[in-house]
Amino acid sequence: MKTKKMNRLLFIFLALAMTTVLSFSVWASDPQQGSSIMDPKEKAANVVAGEFLKELGAALTAEMKKGGPTEAITMCTGLAPKIANRLSRGNGWRVTRVGTRVRNPLLGMPDAWEQEVLKQFSTRAKDGERFTEMTYSEVVSEPGGQYFRFMKPIGIQPKCLLCHGTPQQIPEAIQDMLNKHYPHDAATGYKVGDLRGAVSIKYPIDGQGQ
Repeated sequence: MKTKKMNRLLFIFLALAMTTVLSFSVWASDPQQGSSIMDPKEKAANVVAGEFLKELGAALTAEMKKGGPTEAITMCTGLAPKIANRLSRGNGWRVTRVGTRVRNPLLGMPDAWEQEVLKQFSTRAKDGERFTEMTYSEVVSEPGGQYFRFMKPIGIQPKCLLCHGTPQQIPEAIQDMLNKHYPHDAATGYKVGDLRGAVSIKYPIDGQGQ
C-alpha cells in the first residue's frame, strides 16, 4: 500500500514538473523579450530571468525522476538559490527569486523595494494585465551607490496548487513532507491567478556598490 501511494505521488510530481518546464519555456519565449521598446538593460535582465525559470523547471524534472517525490520536496527550496547563484556569478549581478509568502523564512524574503514592486504587480493584475506581460525596472539610489533593479512576476497556475494550494488541494503525502521539512511554511493558500512572487535582479551601475 505504501509503495502504491509513493508511486502515485511520484506520478503527480512528474506531471507537475513536465508542465512546469513547458510553462517556463513559453514564458521565456514571450515576445516582449525581443520588443524594441525595452531598455537594453531591462531586455538583458528579462532574458536572464527567463533562463533562470527554464533551468529551474528542467532541473526540477531531473531531480524528481532521479530521487522521487521525497527528494523533490527536500531539494526544491535549495535548488533555486543554486541556479540563481550561478547566474549571478556568470553575469556579475544578483539574481534571486522572492515570494509573496515564503516556504523557508531564510530564503526568498523580499526587501522593501521588492515588496513595493510586488504590490504594484498585484494591482496591475487586478486591472487586467497578465503576469507574462509584466516587468518592472528602475535605477535606485542606495547607500552603496546606484543600482539597476528589475523584477518579473511569477503567477500561480493550476499545477502550483499541488504544493501551494489550500489543505484540501494538497495531497496528504505532500502535506506530511512539507510539515516535516518546512514547519514555518507560509507559502500555501494560493488561488489560480494569484501572484506567487518574482525573479529579482540587481546590479551596480558604473561599477559602484557591492
